[in-house]
This record gives sequence, C-alpha cells and structure tokens, in this order.
Amino acid sequence: MRRLVLLLASFLLFAVSCRSPARPVTILDGGEVFFVSASGGRPIDWLEDAGRNLGQDDRLLYLGVPIDPKQPLPAAPAYVLQIRRAVTLTLVTPQGTRPIQTSAFTVGQALAENGFALYAADRLVPSAGTPLNAPLTVTYIPSRVISIRLGERSIESRTAAETVGAALAEAGIPPQGLDEPVPAESEPLPDDGQIRLRRVYESLIIQQESVPYPTETQSASDLPLGQQEIVQIGEPGLALGRVRIRYADGEEVSRQVEEMTVVRPPKPQIVRSGTEIVVETINVNGQSLEVWRVLDMYATVYSPCNSGTGGCSYGTASGLRAGKGVVAVDPGLYAYLQGQRVYIPGYGFGVIGDVGGGYIIENTLGISRYRWIDLGFDDNNIQDLTGWVKVYFLAPAPASIPAILQ
Repeated sequence: MRRLVLLLASFLLFAVSCRSPARPVTILDGGEVFFVSASGGRPIDWLEDAGRNLGQDDRLLYLGVPIDPKQPLPAAPAYVLQIRRAVTLTLVTPQGTRPIQTSAFTVGQALAENGFALYAADRLVPSAGTPLNAPLTVTYIPSRVISIRLGERSIESRTAAETVGAALAEAGIPPQGLDEPVPAESEPLPDDGQIRLRRVYESLIIQQESVPYPTETQSASDLPLGQQEIVQIGEPGLALGRVRIRYADGEEVSRQVEEMTVVRPPKPQIVRSGTEIVVETINVNGQSLEVWRVLDMYATVYSPCNSGTGGCSYGTASGLRAGKGVVAVDPGLYAYLQGQRVYIPGYGFGVIGDVGGGYIIENTLGISRYRWIDLGFDDNNIQDLTGWVKVYFLAPAPASIPAILQ
C-alpha cells in the first residue's frame, strides 16, 4: 500500500512538471489589437478565444509569414499574429472586367495566385509591385509573342504594345531614319505576329559627266562644196552631280542622279564648210562623168506595181512615167534637186523625178531621210540594190544647194 502511494505521488509530480506555462498571444486585426493567453492548442483556437474569424480569402501571418491556422506553432515565449483581410482587386483586361478577392501583399502576387502567368513585357497599371492594402482597380494587358525579321535574322520577343513602332521600340530595335517596317510603324500589330524591319539608308557619291561640245558650221565660199576645214577644235565640258543611292538590308534598291551642274562649259568646234561648186571630171566604171557632188546614200527599190500603194501607179511627182531611170528622194531634198541627173554604179543613170517616204527609213532603220534614195525599175526587170550605194550628182548643179548637202 505504501508503495502504491509513492507511485501515485511520483506520477502527479511528473504531470505538474510537464504542464506548459501560459504564454501571451497578441492578435492584430487591422487597427484593432487583441490579447489572449495560450497554454497550448492551435492559432485558430486562439483566434476563437479572441472572438476573431478568418474569411475564405483572409490569411493569418506569424512573423510576417502566412501560416496554416490549424497547425500548432513551435514553442515560443510569446506570439504575435496578424490577420490580413482580403480586399477587392478589380481587374480590367481586353476581355472584360473581373473582380478578385485577395489578401495578397502585392498586385503581382494576387494575379499569380489567381492563375495569371506574368511576363516582364505585360502591361500592368499599377505595377506588379504595388502594395495591396485597399480595394484597387488594375489594368492588365497581357503580352504576346512576335517575330521580327531583321535582314537574315529572326528575333523572338514579347510585347503588349498596340502598334508596330511601339513593339519594335520595346524589342530594342526602333526604326531609325529611313527604315521601313512592314507593316508600317503606325499600323496595329498583325494577327500572325510577323514583323519585318528593313534597315534603309542612303549614301551620296559625286558623279562626273562629260558635256559634249557643239559644232558650229560656217559657210565658206572659198572651199569646194563638201570640203570642210576645222577652225577651232572642240573640247568637251565637265558636269558634276550627286548620286543618291538607297540601300535596304545592305542591298542597293535605287539610284537617283540629282541635277548635274556644269563646272566647265564645253568649247565649241568651229568648222568651215565649203559652198563653192566645183565640177570635176572623173571616170566611174568606164563612164566619164562631170560630177559636182558624191554622196553615200541608202538605196531601196520600187516599180510601178511594187511601190507599196496596193496597186500599180505610173505617175510621179515630176510627171515622168515611173520605171527604170526615175529615182525618188525625200520631199525635203526633192524641192532642191528635182530634175537633177545622177549616176549610181550597178544602176546606171537616173533623174530625180519622184518623192518617197524617207521618214519611214529614218524611223525604222535610223538612217537620215536625207541620205536615202529610191531606185525606180520596170516591173519586169527589178534588180535588188538595197543597201548603201555611191550617188554621183552630175553637172550642171542646181541653182541652190540645200544645207543638208553642203
């Protein structure tokens, strides 16, 4: 019996020694402070002792760190707990407005806890680090991925910008000078997120051009017709101008020559051209000819029924019957040379008695109409003499020699 009493006394002494002493608990709830004494239990029990309840979105802090109020805290001489009450965050996005109840410390934390993955390029007003201590309206524009083509490179970036120019600036490659973004700077971001930035610049070079010298012709009655004498040798002038070259992505895309400025005028060449008619007797293919002018002319051939008029025509400008021996020239020569006798090797003698369309030869072949002659043939005896021939103009010479023959 005595032994049983000793054992019971020892047990009571052990129980008394193991009982935790009461510890003070301070509870902060907004501007209110509550004090309770805790000899054990969980924070949620202490809140109940203080008559405080936690809402669904409220949180309890111990040493500034959120805790689970249903879990016991480590032993400490005293405890200070803080109730952080939830506030309303009104989130404005491109898709609409959404209210969020949260007791997060900052705007960014509130969004992250509600499933928003935030990127540095997102547009958030106010910023993610803004404290959340009262109801707040936040504008949130999420960024999206864009691809920027720059020359041969492609750059991936994220942006919440509204225009192409702003997106490029955010990516650190803003358009400069003559750069050409596609779409244009002021255009909204394309749906596919594809942007091309053509780096455009210009360079200037100085271009030199030779200015051809003119030729001044002076009539000289003391020189034979067709003979020329250079009195002053011509010298070309010099013109300078700027050439503006445009490059896009390193390749030349255009070249524009600005107005040229003559820095050294050309010096004209002065030529004396003989007007004295001198008749010479020469022998051509066994023919003794009295000639006052010899010209190389481009010959074509025709006959009364092969003149290009769509039928047969035997009439001519002079009234002579068309056929062998009647040749035609441009109207500009005919006025001076009507009736003039000529000799053409391979053709023989002829008389200028008709007109033709020298302008056709000039436009199609680039040969001066005044160096063209159309050789007439009979229909049953056409000879193809097309090409350059020598034309000997026989004496007597006409009273007036056109300048084009001088």
